Amino acid sequence: MKKIMASIAVITISCSSKKTITTEDKGTGDTRTKTVELIDHSTYLLTEQSDDKTYGYNQSNPIKVGGVKTQEGPLNERRFLNALFGPSDKKMTYFRAGSCCPFKTPNGFINNSGMLDRYRLTEIGTKDTIDIYINMYDTGDLKIPFGLKAKEKE
Repeated sequence: MKKIMASIAVITISCSSKKTITTEDKGTGDTRTKTVELIDHSTYLLTEQSDDKTYGYNQSNPIKVGGVKTQEGPLNERRFLNALFGPSDKKMTYFRAGSCCPFKTPNGFINNSGMLDRYRLTEIGTKDTIDIYINMYDTGDLKIPFGLKAKEKE
């Protein structure tokens, strides 16, 4: 009976608000403390600026979007990247430059291991590129990387 009630609660929550994403089961690999909101299905609403200059730019401090357990890891990566704007308030283009940097995670598929995804971003109208490292295995609070901006809710 408890499982049925919990399932009904999850269904009710997920149907009542299409603009929020509940975090995955709290557990090892999950440090998220804030609910994630969406601007639309493919874009996160990012409101907090990171003051850590390594956040996302360094493989030892990747952006933890999670989603691997629910098969939404790549979608969560794109939701994060779609929210970013460059320092001049222009939209960013991006492409996945590959996987790198193996690491231990309880959410990994093989031997508790995962790989980071590295994306190359360019602000429209410039030739400058930056690399962003994203972890789709673990979840953490999502912030705007230092020096970048984010799309605002309309």
